[in-house]
Amino acid sequence: MKSNTGSSVAVDPKAAGKEAAGKVKAGLDSIKIAFAYASVAYDLGQLLAGISEELPGIPVLGNTSFTGVITPEGFISGEKGFVGILALAGDDLSVGVAGTPKGDCARETGRLAAKEAMKNAGKTCPPDYFYMAAPPGEEETFLKGVSDVIGRKPFFGGSAADNAIAGEWKLFANQQVFADGITLAFFYAEKPATNLFTGAYRETGDVGIITKVRDKRVLEEIDGKPALKRYAEWVGVDAESLKGGNLLVYTITSPLGVKDRLGDLTAIRHPMNGNDDYSMNIGANLAEKTAVIRMEGSVDELIASGADTLEALKKKMTAPPAAFFLVHCGGRRAGIGDRIEELVAGVKKAADGVPFIMEFTFGEYGYEDDGNNTTGGLMLSYTGFAQ
Repeated sequence: MKSNTGSSVAVDPKAAGKEAAGKVKAGLDSIKIAFAYASVAYDLGQLLAGISEELPGIPVLGNTSFTGVITPEGFISGEKGFVGILALAGDDLSVGVAGTPKGDCARETGRLAAKEAMKNAGKTCPPDYFYMAAPPGEEETFLKGVSDVIGRKPFFGGSAADNAIAGEWKLFANQQVFADGITLAFFYAEKPATNLFTGAYRETGDVGIITKVRDKRVLEEIDGKPALKRYAEWVGVDAESLKGGNLLVYTITSPLGVKDRLGDLTAIRHPMNGNDDYSMNIGANLAEKTAVIRMEGSVDELIASGADTLEALKKKMTAPPAAFFLVHCGGRRAGIGDRIEELVAGVKKAADGVPFIMEFTFGEYGYEDDGNNTTGGLMLSYTGFAQ
């Protein structure tokens, strides 16, 4: 496998697509897929038109990214728009891309998309691994639909994002653009892909049992107490100060975590809003009668984890890397703020010349060891593709 990246901050979306795709295709033959991540400011139909002019017949999929992307060219961002593209190529690679707007049921939509991706790859068997993207909200249900069709296969990806958690995110695949649905890329490859999924936070001694959940993502009680009040006790602040969006900002450096059944992975759960009834809106599904752990990580640690996790991924790989696909939570990026160039420098050094793209998402997907595919927030899902 070989790869290349390209980017643009041109104001005109079609010109931006052409510029980024032109960089990507330089010196790269037999391109099988192009991942594209762009600004909500762009007319995405025009962006895709520009990309397709430079990459005719190549499947393109992606979504909008929070404030920018990172490639070997640096942090790519602009008030008028931005786009970054990672292309993968090789005669030993087959990819089937699908994009399906949500119908009446997210699980059935996942099933339909899986069948379409398999068909578009010209295959009748499950992939070796796959990529998925969806909007924030029903990621786990879309994933169940995919698994209904292909069983348990390793995956990676993240949820579409905008710049203000305003619901302006979009997904796109095969020239379709939509706000709610699922995009998939099924990979049939001779060489493996390796995923490292982590929150890179430290566990604290603050642990409680989830005693009441509403609608899967509203945490009402921990240890029989209102969740916001219990959390406030742990961190030693007034619960009133955590209401509304204050909770989202506060918990970037002190979120919640839930362990998988084997203890190999602690999936981060990002509290998004502190409600008047002292419940918390959470960015991923929760289950009653399971434990929740308060996690910690300073801004310095958030920055360092960008490069440290990539170094750990490289050690985990069994073959030299051809490309890195890096999914980085948008909330972590917000916490890093104007220190973004420190993250860029560390990741570029760790990549050591290997092409990569980093998108900023509102939900991250991955797996660890024998655990099931799962989703989280405030996490890093780093994937390396072998040469």
